[in-house]
Amino acid sequence: MISVDIPGRGKITLKNLVLDFNGTLALDGKLLPGVKERLEALSKIMDIYIITADTFGTVRSLCSEIKAKVEILKEPLGAREKLKFLKKLNAAETAAIGNGSNDSLMLAGAALGIMVLGPEGASAKALLAADALVSDINHGLDLLLNTARLVATLRG
Repeated sequence: MISVDIPGRGKITLKNLVLDFNGTLALDGKLLPGVKERLEALSKIMDIYIITADTFGTVRSLCSEIKAKVEILKEPLGAREKLKFLKKLNAAETAAIGNGSNDSLMLAGAALGIMVLGPEGASAKALLAADALVSDINHGLDLLLNTARLVATLRG
């Protein structure tokens, strides 16, 4: 669990982390460098969930050594399904990281929404829904591993 007091926002306690896969953790179905190590560190303090349409069919094999639960979307668009999944976990105790339009409801609904502007690009809709924007996934995961950075970014 991560607990952080953000001046102007208040205390947030995060028990869960929900992540999009393609465009966020992976590019063209391949896990980005540095992600596995950071997720392993976070899995010691949070429950991790990877939710994806699995466009390239690689999520289960690439994430098999990561202590995370993988959820494959059933709906073709996925935005409402991701939000429903977030609410099932308790959105008030969940951080979400994504980059696409189908992540926007999840980012807006989470206690903390982080949008990744990575090599695949990002949706303007997701940007408007997020609390923070990072230039790559490792920076986003590092906000959770080093919460002083999160405070510096989000203080009022």
